[in-house]
Amino acid sequence: MAKTKELSNGVRDKIVDLHKAGMGYKTIAKQLAEKVTKVGAIIRKWKKQKNCQSPSAWGSMIMITVRNLLRTTREDLVNDLKATGTIVTKKTIGNTLRREGLKSCSARKVPLLKKAHIHARLKFANEHLNDSEDNWVKVLWSDETKMELVGINSTRRVWRRRNAAYDPKNTIPTVKHGGGNIMLWGCFSTKGTGQLHRIKGTMDGVMYRQILGENLLPSARALKMYRRWVFQHDNDPKHMAKATKEWLKKKHIKVLEWPSQSPDLNPIENLFRELKVRVSKC
Repeated sequence: MAKTKELSNGVRDKIVDLHKAGMGYKTIAKQLAEKVTKVGAIIRKWKKQKNCQSPSAWGSMIMITVRNLLRTTREDLVNDLKATGTIVTKKTIGNTLRREGLKSCSARKVPLLKKAHIHARLKFANEHLNDSEDNWVKVLWSDETKMELVGINSTRRVWRRRNAAYDPKNTIPTVKHGGGNIMLWGCFSTKGTGQLHRIKGTMDGVMYRQILGENLLPSARALKMYRRWVFQHDNDPKHMAKATKEWLKKKHIKVLEWPSQSPDLNPIENLFRELKVRVSKC
């Protein structure tokens, strides 16, 4: 079926004006040489939304706004259109944006990068661009993470019936002022997970080297990393301290050069996230 020609906003306004003057659908259609069904649809839309404009008129406006201001909300768009005399619901705006291939998503959190960080990350990527899989098999990845003990690690959704929101099976227990947390150090490679160590108190360089001594080398042996394995940790001051570098050198541990502000490049973050999700389900 061929698509019918869309009426201009001028014709739409004229239809509404004639309707306000007391004319019927058929009389308006005859006077403007338009179909009665079109006239009726426009008047019904005006009665329901107090707006008879074509979606293309305000649709282009909201698309321009969204492209320039990605964090604009549907409520902002409703208010912007209202200021121009156009009344549109948030649902209609949402449908219009979805038809254009856009959907509302949570903004991803990423490290705050300065120019020096960007150059360092690009340098790291170029240096390892052609590395074989065997190179990454030799890497023992590590990091510290904070584990929330009660209900903060992730958002959970449930399927429930009406008026069953507070059924115990549909709730997540919380405690006042949070349920506390623990700090962990862990490591892993393609061969599996290494030892997971709970950090008690505030970690300094001395404690970090003690953790490495008690956990890093035993993990490497248990995972059968063999010779020429490479240790990865980030550029935390405790990691980069002179005493720590000397300890690693004394133990003949090769360290992977790591760009600053790059926790998102470390695959152990995915492992820690999975751990936190599983803890939250308990």
